[in-house]
Amino acid sequence: MGARTTGRYRVGVDVGGTFTDAVLPAADGSLHALKLLSSPDDYGRAIVAGVRELLQGAGVDATAVDELVHGTTVATNAVLEGTGAPTGLLTTRGFRDVLEIRRIRIPVQYDFAWEKPPPLVPRERRLEVDERINARGEVEGTLDPRQVRRTVERLIERGAETLAVCLLNSYANPAHERAVGALLDRHFPAIPHTLSTDVVPEIGEYERTSTTVINACLLPLVRSYLGSLRSRLADIGVTGRLLVMQSHGGIAGDRAAAMRPAYIVESAPAAGAIAAATLASGIGCSSAIAFDMGGTTAKSTLIEDGRLRYSRDYEVGAGMSASSLSTKGGGYALRLPVVDVAEVGAGGGSVVTVDAVGRVTVGPRSAGAVPGPACYALGGTEPTVTDANVSGANSLSGVVAHELSGLMGTEEVPHDQDTSATGDPADEIQGSLRRMAGTTADAGGGGTVAGGV
Repeated sequence: MGARTTGRYRVGVDVGGTFTDAVLPAADGSLHALKLLSSPDDYGRAIVAGVRELLQGAGVDATAVDELVHGTTVATNAVLEGTGAPTGLLTTRGFRDVLEIRRIRIPVQYDFAWEKPPPLVPRERRLEVDERINARGEVEGTLDPRQVRRTVERLIERGAETLAVCLLNSYANPAHERAVGALLDRHFPAIPHTLSTDVVPEIGEYERTSTTVINACLLPLVRSYLGSLRSRLADIGVTGRLLVMQSHGGIAGDRAAAMRPAYIVESAPAAGAIAAATLASGIGCSSAIAFDMGGTTAKSTLIEDGRLRYSRDYEVGAGMSASSLSTKGGGYALRLPVVDVAEVGAGGGSVVTVDAVGRVTVGPRSAGAVPGPACYALGGTEPTVTDANVSGANSLSGVVAHELSGLMGTEEVPHDQDTSATGDPADEIQGSLRRMAGTTADAGGGGTVAGGV
C-alpha cells in the first residue's frame, strides 16, 4: 500500500439485516466499496470493521474522515419483525383502545376473516389518567401528578421498558404532556419516553398515538445502537460527524436521530430512492421505477419527471409498508414526512414457510446474517428466497457459492448442497419463487398502479 492520503473525506455506510455496505469516494474520482455480513447482535461491529477495512484499502487515514453518512434499516426491521422494546402507553381516560380501534380501512374488501394486526402495545400496558384538554386548548380536567406516578409504576411492573405519552388534544395545549415528561425525568430517569407533542403535534388521535408509540418502542434500540457506533468509530480514529439518513431524504446528527427514531424508519430506502433518482437524471431518464432488493425487504419507488414523491401518511409493518397512495389499514400508521417507498417483507433472506393447508408464504421473518440462508453453510436450516434462487438456478450455483465463500471468508459451499433445507426441494423452490415474485410485485404495484401509473 502506498502513502496514506490526508485530504478530507466522506464515508457512506448502509446497514441492513443481512449485509452492510460501505463506500468511499476518493479525491481522484474513484470509488472504493466494501460489502460484508451484518452483525445483528451489534450492528455497529460490522460497520466499524467495514469502515476500517475500507480506509486501509484506500490508504486513507481515519482522522481524515469529516463525515460518516449512515443509512439504516435497523428501525424498519424492528417494526416489521416486532423486535422493538416492550412499550407502555399513558393516555387520557377513555382513549386506551385507540390503537386497536384504528381507522375503518381494511387491506382486503369483503374478507370477513381478516384480523387486524396486533397493536404494538398490548392492552395491559395501555393505561389511562384523569385529565382533559379540549380542542381549543382549554383545560377542562386537571392532571394529578400522584396518579400519573402510580400509573407509570404499574406500567413498569407490567414489563414496560419505554413509555409513550399521548394525551387528548395535546397538540392544542402541550402543558399536561410537558408536566408528565418532567415527572418522568425526575422520578423515572432510567426509562426512556416519548411525548406526542415532541414527535407529531397535530390533530388525529390514532395517527398521533401510533407514531408516538413507534418512536417510543424504537428509542432503546436506536439510542444504544447509535451510541455504540459513535464510540466504536472513535476507537478507530473516526471522530468526524456521524449523520443519519432520515425518511424524508434529509440527514440528522446521531444524537437527534437517537431521540427521534421514528424519523429514520425508512432511512435506507429513502437513500436508495434518492440515489436512483440521481442516477436516472444522470442518464437522461426523467421517469423510472426504482427497485431495491434487500436481505429482509424489497422496496420500490416511482420517479416522475425527475422527481420523487413524498407523503405524510405512511404505514409500516404487517407485510407491506406504503404511503397514502396505497395504505389499506393493514400496518401501523406513521404520520411523518417520508419519501414515497412501497416496501414488502420479501428480501433475499426472507424465510419461506408452508402452512397446514400447503400455502407458501414468504417473510416477513428473515434469516438475516446469522444464521443466514441455508446455502451460506453458516448454520441456517430454514429455506429462504436466496436458497430458492440458488437451487432453482443450478447452473449459477457454482458462481454463487464461489462469490459467497469469498465474501464470508469460508470454504466454498458445495454445489450439490441441499439448499432447500426442508421438504421436497423442487416443490419448495418453485413455490417460494412464485410467492416471492408475487410479493415483490406488490411492492412495485404499491408505488405505480396505486399512483395512477
